[in-house]
Amino acid sequence: MREEQNDTVATELATKNDGASSGVVLFGKYELKRLLGVGAFAKVYHATSLDTSQSVAVKAVSKSKVLNGGFTANVEREISIMRRLRHSNIVDLFEVLATKTKIYFVMEFAGGGELFHEVARKGRLAENAARFYFRQLISAVKHCHSRGVFHRDLKLDNLLLDENGSLKVSDFGLSAVTGQIRPDGLLHTVCGTPTYVAPEILVKRGYDGAKVDLWSCGVVLFALTAGYLPFNDYNITVLYRKIYRGQFRFPRWMSTDLRFLLSRLLDTNPETRITVDDIYQDTWFNAGEDLYDPVLVKESKCTCGESRTGFKSLNAFDLISFSTGLDMSSLFEDPNGSDSVERVVSAAAPENVMERVEAAAEEGRVVVKREGNGGGAKLEGQDGNLIGLVVVYRLTEELVVVEMKRSEKGRECGAQFWKDKLRPLLHELAREREAPVPGDFCKI
Repeated sequence: MREEQNDTVATELATKNDGASSGVVLFGKYELKRLLGVGAFAKVYHATSLDTSQSVAVKAVSKSKVLNGGFTANVEREISIMRRLRHSNIVDLFEVLATKTKIYFVMEFAGGGELFHEVARKGRLAENAARFYFRQLISAVKHCHSRGVFHRDLKLDNLLLDENGSLKVSDFGLSAVTGQIRPDGLLHTVCGTPTYVAPEILVKRGYDGAKVDLWSCGVVLFALTAGYLPFNDYNITVLYRKIYRGQFRFPRWMSTDLRFLLSRLLDTNPETRITVDDIYQDTWFNAGEDLYDPVLVKESKCTCGESRTGFKSLNAFDLISFSTGLDMSSLFEDPNGSDSVERVVSAAAPENVMERVEAAAEEGRVVVKREGNGGGAKLEGQDGNLIGLVVVYRLTEELVVVEMKRSEKGRECGAQFWKDKLRPLLHELAREREAPVPGDFCKI
């Protein structure tokens, strides 16, 4: 019922164009205020958390448009990328929620708007002010690259400002990870915004993701201090020719040190283009007043992985997928097929849970075969057919999630075992819960 209500909410909001507060509450947690922007298959709203009164941005993604457009992998990758990034100058992803028709990204709200508007308002920035933002941009880019993430669409439109005027890198929809690198050591997908794209992308022979990000950083820095883009033309062919040849002119007011840094950033040869480490040694980068304190990298939000006891730890993102890693495919699965998986939350110790499962299996004449270090087990019937899997996930220090997946072959037998033996046991475990679960889940 709540899913239907939330889908109705999204439909109603899509028709509102007056920017006024809607007063509609999403998932009983976020009051949606106004529409901030519209993309190809997503809308972004300003919202307020009812629990904390904190402003957030809610990105509503249409499942049908994603599936029909073949963008499922892009959305999954965007989620997996944002969950591995935790930096003061990168928009934080707080939560991902889903209904039958929508996926909602709940993100940090940057109340200062786009850096593009700041440049448009002032015409161009003084070098000290540009340095303030550029240092934050490079710090964020360095963090991305250290986590194996390449943004591939850095531009003024994707650089936001918070209420304190600090920069926030956003929109990782076109980002790539090291796993996408081909055996030649390069990425090959042609993407990006034409006026910011690196010349090596245009030749379609493969490119280094870190190098193209730094080229885009050069375009951003040029635009901040010049007030216009270094490469621009109404004719796309002429534009790409200028980029490929590196044809641009410095305005007369640029300092010599800034020109030198820009010439190294906008070097058409990626082999000789400046690196992040070299930028940190650059004269212009380190000049001026101390306008910017070094960014402190936030504690990583990615807490998945095996614990010392062998029981997997979960974070908020794994609650969505209950996957072994970055698989977010359950966000796009048919909700009508979810009856083959059941889960409960318990305060019982993980090892105690598995012992009770084994006891129930013995009574039901089901064979339990432990896997790994004890965090999961296969359930087999007397005929040797797989009935299902039981996995115990560590949710917090006090709580675990117990999951059972029934196999197709042993579905009938597994369902009977679940109904008569395991489900009553797990309900008993759920009643032992001694602490609240995020989202107040009792049965997931």
